[in-house]
Amino acid sequence: MTDRTLGALLCGALVGGAVMLLIVAIRGTQPKDETPSLFRNRSIEGRKNMVRMGAGVAIGLLVLVVTRWLVLAVALGLLAAMADRFFGGTGEERRAIDRLDALATWTEALRDTIAGAVGLEQAIPATAVNAAPAIKPSLNLLVDRLRIREPLPSALMRFADDLDDPSADLIVAALVLNARLRGPGLREVLSALADSAREELDVRRKVAAERRSTRRSVQVVVAITLLMAAGLVLFNSAYMAPYTSFVGQVVLAVVIGLYAVGLLWLRRLAKIEVPDRFLIGMTDDQRHNRSGDDRMEVVSG
Repeated sequence: MTDRTLGALLCGALVGGAVMLLIVAIRGTQPKDETPSLFRNRSIEGRKNMVRMGAGVAIGLLVLVVTRWLVLAVALGLLAAMADRFFGGTGEERRAIDRLDALATWTEALRDTIAGAVGLEQAIPATAVNAAPAIKPSLNLLVDRLRIREPLPSALMRFADDLDDPSADLIVAALVLNARLRGPGLREVLSALADSAREELDVRRKVAAERRSTRRSVQVVVAITLLMAAGLVLFNSAYMAPYTSFVGQVVLAVVIGLYAVGLLWLRRLAKIEVPDRFLIGMTDDQRHNRSGDDRMEVVSG
């Protein structure tokens, strides 16, 4: 096997892996249900980042060995390491829609359960059993905190931090106020919040449907560009020979940079702007002090 044949095979494997990575990044993967725990395992995200970085370094080294183009190796390595930032808009938007739908359904279930003269402490565990997978792990954590006698307002605030969604802040704020004041009208408030969430859900789905054709066009353009570039590198090396020089590498860096800026711009245009959260998570010391104040209020009451 000659060096040219080996290089062609390596380039073919690289192009196939890049195309597969692009397809997976665009379509996304089905997230697995998380195991409920009172202690959030943040090392999972760290491991995912390490895997992405390792894949980026491996692809970059492979491209550098095959083509000896440092700029192209760095560019493809960064593309593999940050594929979710370039092409993760569809999956992120789908997860946000699913989470909002689950919140609206849970709010309606909570409203109907409270209508039977049941308190929040009993209604939340009852509705968590049949909750949608998008919010069920966070709801299970909330139920576990209530079982260990954590005050309801503090547990609800941590529930809002787990969801990290502006729409959830509205619902949690109403529940926190009712848990502190124990006033009437919670059922009507939850009905209004559920209707508002349903209206927002309809708007997001319409926007997502309208942007689907635009995203498809962008994906086709990206795929054709990558395939054309790979074909030129593999089958027309004389045409790509000027890029082997220092000036050619500088020009290639400018072209790749402009292409990356265009992708990021399209990614930003495709993102749905949502309001900022207003229930900002407290630190552990503040949460501990707040829990102590709640216990003092219960004792004094």
